[in-house]
Amino acid sequence: MKRISNNSRVYDIILHGFPNLQRFHVLLFALLLVIYLFIISGNAVIFLVICRESALHFPMYFFIAALSCLEIIYTAVTIPKMLADLLDDEKKISLDGCLVQAYFLHALGAAECYTLTVMAYDRYLAICKPLRYPSIMTTGLNFNLILTCFIGGILTPVIEIIFISILPFCGPNRIENVFCDFPPLISLACTDTRLYIMVEFIVSAFVLPLIAFVLFSYIRIIHIILRIKSKDGRQKAFSTCRAHLIVVILFYGSVSFMYIRVTKSYSVDYDRVVGLTYAVFTPLANPIIYGLRNQEIKRLLYKNLLMENVFMFVSKCLQ
Repeated sequence: MKRISNNSRVYDIILHGFPNLQRFHVLLFALLLVIYLFIISGNAVIFLVICRESALHFPMYFFIAALSCLEIIYTAVTIPKMLADLLDDEKKISLDGCLVQAYFLHALGAAECYTLTVMAYDRYLAICKPLRYPSIMTTGLNFNLILTCFIGGILTPVIEIIFISILPFCGPNRIENVFCDFPPLISLACTDTRLYIMVEFIVSAFVLPLIAFVLFSYIRIIHIILRIKSKDGRQKAFSTCRAHLIVVILFYGSVSFMYIRVTKSYSVDYDRVVGLTYAVFTPLANPIIYGLRNQEIKRLLYKNLLMENVFMFVSKCLQ
């Protein structure tokens, strides 16, 4: 697509999505809607069960509740627009709306990154320093850590959004993806963007120390677990951090495939598939891993559902 005159200004962005699957748009809409409802309901149930049950008022579960809250907000930023675009031939979003979506995509992603790092620190203390764990991971510290993760996420992409919002956009106006993001927006600017690419790279590089910290934590955790003589003891210790490790691999794996390039010659379908994985399937894993595979949450979930069913039955009998 050729650039239009520099005197013109782009006001709308076209999200190209999956043009080759346009004939299946109704089926894709139904599938994505079911997935979205499962993500919202699954994470909401986990959040409510943890808040309601005093037996789950421990640091690990506070962080799981925060993670569930992040997934609900995160998917609300991307998936509703994807659903609308599947039924819309134009697939337009305003430039300002695109900037807002990209900002919240990065802000919530950064907050999740910080939360997963804090969870790794929590697991490190629980397994490597069990005697000091209760005195360190107090309720006040848990609240402050979660608040810091959220505030840090909000502040992380501020510099990027300020720099990108002053870029001139005069064409083209099409993004080969299913949602707005900073790198494709920068590529649409009709000016020299080397400075902005450098800023994007510097901000994104802040994730490397977090990955190193998580990696170091799990090296220490595995070292301690291997020193436990009892097989049951090793399994019990590893089970407390297995779910978090799976979520970390899924999250950082999808982020790495999305933002780290080994070559510049890649298919646009690569971005679409990885973007869909990052925006849809990674949040989908949270309620499955922490809800269906966590025995304590699953037990209390069954308990709450049973109590609700009994209450409804008694209410009907009294009517």
